[in-house]
Amino acid sequence: MKSHTAYLEFHTDRRRDLIKITEQVKKVVEESGIKEGLCLVSSMHLTASVIVQDDEEGLHRDMWEWLESLAPYREDYKHHATGEDNGDAHLKNLLTHLQVVLPVTQGRLDLGPWQEIFYAEFDGQRKKRVVVKVVGV
Repeated sequence: MKSHTAYLEFHTDRRRDLIKITEQVKKVVEESGIKEGLCLVSSMHLTASVIVQDDEEGLHRDMWEWLESLAPYREDYKHHATGEDNGDAHLKNLLTHLQVVLPVTQGRLDLGPWQEIFYAEFDGQRKKRVVVKVVGV
């Protein structure tokens, strides 16, 4: 078994953002030379997530509204006593998850017809990273 690791970097202009990273991840899989295996795509920050979802603007708006209804920005989160103001971002990460694991088949990322990979940023405006690790044969 072999592995290949790459890092994607992001610096969003907005505090919250959704960035499609499918093509970048596909490129990492191709560069790995791995024909059969798994691809882990993981945010290296607890205030961001990696998700697989449809690339449809209405759905994206629905997602942001849903997340805000479940984990709204508030000034009274206990986490804010540390000097941070991103308690909601941590909770949004819990709802959407830190990472995804995807199949690699015949040297290519094996996604369904509407599946795209997104980096979901909940506390941006600074440098962030995603690790992509491909393992297999």
